[in-house]
Amino acid sequence: MALIKSISGIRGTIGGKPGENLTPVDVIKFAAAFGTIIAEGKQTTKIVIGRDGRISGAMVQELVVNTLIGLGIDVTDLGLSTTPTVEVAVKMENADGGIILTASHNPREWNALKLLNAEGEFISAETGAKVLELAAKEDFSFAAVDKLGTVTTDDSYLQKHIDAILKYPLVNAKAIAKQHFKVVVDAINSTGATYVPALLKALGVTEVIVLNGEVNGKFAHNPEPLPEHLSQLCNEVVQQKAHLGIAVDPDVDRLCFVNEDGTLFGEEYTLVAVADYVLSKRKGNTVSNMSSTKALKEVTLKHGGEYSPSAVGEVNVVKKMKEVNAVIGGEGNGGIIVPDFHYGRDALIGIGLFLSHLANHKKGIKSLRSTYPDYFISKNKIELHNGVDVKGIFEKIRMKYKSNPINTEDGLKIEFDNDWVHLRTSNTEPIIRIYAESDFETKANNIAMQLMRDIKEFS
Repeated sequence: MALIKSISGIRGTIGGKPGENLTPVDVIKFAAAFGTIIAEGKQTTKIVIGRDGRISGAMVQELVVNTLIGLGIDVTDLGLSTTPTVEVAVKMENADGGIILTASHNPREWNALKLLNAEGEFISAETGAKVLELAAKEDFSFAAVDKLGTVTTDDSYLQKHIDAILKYPLVNAKAIAKQHFKVVVDAINSTGATYVPALLKALGVTEVIVLNGEVNGKFAHNPEPLPEHLSQLCNEVVQQKAHLGIAVDPDVDRLCFVNEDGTLFGEEYTLVAVADYVLSKRKGNTVSNMSSTKALKEVTLKHGGEYSPSAVGEVNVVKKMKEVNAVIGGEGNGGIIVPDFHYGRDALIGIGLFLSHLANHKKGIKSLRSTYPDYFISKNKIELHNGVDVKGIFEKIRMKYKSNPINTEDGLKIEFDNDWVHLRTSNTEPIIRIYAESDFETKANNIAMQLMRDIKEFS
C-alpha cells in the first residue's frame, strides 16, 4: 500500500513487495544502514530500541535486533515501551542512538522505524539523508562470528521514566493527590495502557478507569486522538462522573483531555495550558509549529515571553526551541516538549504538568479551559495519488492569493486578516494537510473548504 522514506525514518504498511511496502527486507536494509552510520569509527556501539503495541511490533523488533547484532552492535531492548521512554533511555544508557518501532497515530496496518541520535533526539536531516543513501546502495559490512553484538532486555524504564517525572520541579504530586481525581484513560490497545495508569497512580490518582486496555495492537478505533475518534471516552467520563478523561496515541507522545461534562478540552489547548502553567513558574520563550493555534502566542506574551513559530515536524520544533532558548514548546496536535526534561514530545511529563496546573486551579477542567481564548482550527486532508505535482499546485494557489501575506517556509501558509490557512504535504502519509484557524468554527471550515476546492481545481 505505501512505503514512505524520510530523513526521520521509514514508515509503511506491512506486507506486499519490497520497496513498495514495509516488508522484512526493507526493515533489515534500513536498520543496517542506520546501525552502520551510528557505529562508524567506534570500537563499541550501543543502540536502545523499544516498540509500541502494534500487531507487527514483535516481528519488526526481532528483525531490527538481529540486524544490529549482526553488525556487531550491542542492543538494549526495552520491549513494549513509549517513544518518550526510549528517548529518555538513550541518554540514561549513554547509548549511541535509538530506534523506536512505531507508526505513531497511523492505523494498525502501519509500522515504522523512528531514529534517534545519542542525545535521544530525532536524527538530523544530514544523518537522515546518509541513512537513505546507504540503504539504497545496500553497502553494508556485517561482523564476523566472534564480533557479533549482544542484546540486553531491560524492563526498568517504565519506573525510571515515572521517577524522573516525579522529581521534575514543576510536577506537584502532593497537590494532585489532594484533589482525589477520578480519571478515565483511553489507551487505544497500546502501551499507554501500561504507562499512563502507572504514572497516574504514582501521582496520587487513586481512581483510574482504562478503556481499550488490552495491549494487542487491534486498535478499537482510529488511533489518532481526534474528536471524531473519542466519543467512547467522552461518554465514559460522563457515565463514570469522572473529573477528566485522558487520550494518548499508540506511542504516547501525543496527549489530549476531556472535560468533566464529556466535551473536549481541545488537543490544541494541551500545549497552551501546559505552557501557561510553566510560564507562571519560570519566565521564558515558547515555540510551536506554524500549524498550531495562535493562542500559545497570546499566553506567552501575557507572561512576558516571546513566541516563535517553526516548520512542522518535531525536529524543526526542537531546533527552533534551542535557537530561542524556549522553556516550553511543542505541537498543536497535543505534543508537549519540556526541554530541561528532554527534547522530545512526551505525553507522560505532559500529564504530570497538566494535572499540577489543574490541581492549582481547583475549579475543574472545564473552568480551566474557559480561561483560554476560543479559536477553532479546521483540520482536513486530501489523499495524494502517484504523480501529483504538489509544487505546481501550491504555486498556482500562491499566485491566486498573492495579495495576502504568504509564508513558504513549510508548504504554504496564507493569512486572511486575523485568520490563517496552512497547506503542506505530510511527512508520514501520502496526503496534503489543510489547517485553517479562525475565531468562528464555521469560518475556519469555510476557509479550509475553499482551499481544498483550490487544490482540486489545480490538480
